[in-house]
Amino acid sequence: METVCVLTFLTAFLLVFGVVEASSAERRQVLRRMKRIAARGRGQEEPQALDSPGRSELWRRILAWAGGLALARRLGRLVDKKLEEADILLTGGEFMVLVLSAALITSSVLFTFTLILAGCLVLGAAAAILPFVLLDAAKGRRVMSFNAQISDALTILANSLRSGFSFVQGMDMVRNELPDPIKKEFTRTMKEITLGTTTEEALENLAARVRSDDLGLIVTAVLIQRQVGGNLAEILDNIAATVRDRMRIKREIRTLTAQGRISGLIIGLLPLILGGFMLVISPNYLAELFSTQIGLVMLLLAVAGEFVGFLLIRKIVNIKF
Repeated sequence: METVCVLTFLTAFLLVFGVVEASSAERRQVLRRMKRIAARGRGQEEPQALDSPGRSELWRRILAWAGGLALARRLGRLVDKKLEEADILLTGGEFMVLVLSAALITSSVLFTFTLILAGCLVLGAAAAILPFVLLDAAKGRRVMSFNAQISDALTILANSLRSGFSFVQGMDMVRNELPDPIKKEFTRTMKEITLGTTTEEALENLAARVRSDDLGLIVTAVLIQRQVGGNLAEILDNIAATVRDRMRIKREIRTLTAQGRISGLIIGLLPLILGGFMLVISPNYLAELFSTQIGLVMLLLAVAGEFVGFLLIRKIVNIKF
């Protein structure tokens, strides 16, 4: 049975690999010729790597081909917005291919070694959920990095306005002075304005991409000022002070709730670590959890309890103001 599973997996992998190679061979040949001509035109020697594409490039082509399938594209529409907000350079279809691949590979490998179908399906579902958790974490880290730069950006904007520059020129100064992620987002906003988008619409698009409460406050204040007038530099200074106070309070709250967050992490990981240790030391001790009906029910209830406990602890320590 194990041999059949391994051979089936290898057959499917080699089939996909062969189809991708056959469909992209002509395109690679054209690209190599174009790079060779461009290198000669610059008086450079032809790189040796042109005739042997890297392994990462090959996997990228496979992922792009799989993400272009109709089913992957339809499923990917659900996460396209989140990928853009997290600044992950993947399409929704490619991300869904990674999710399905993680679930299938995890289930196949575990079933090859354990031959317990129900447990492998549960762990495969957990492997499919993990990329979404990582995506939300990446999105949260990017928003936190953006919020940490907002006060500096407002200071630069206010000083540039006092010096006689326009608001758009002040945004260009922010883009040139600050690093990513605010540099990347302001660069995109400047490109939208250059291509004919109104400043108001470009700012609204910026707020919709980043999903930051502090940035939403800034955009709202700027839009109101452009309609009714007023001293924009002074308004930005007041908002900068408010943002700095909010960041200080958030840091204090994060410090005070650190013990609760670490306790939740330890309590949540302890059953998983203990279960993995018992599976290595004495596999038969936990075999009934995967081989009997009541064991599977207990396992599902344990997973549900872990998930609910995680949400409750996160709700307790996540103080909104």
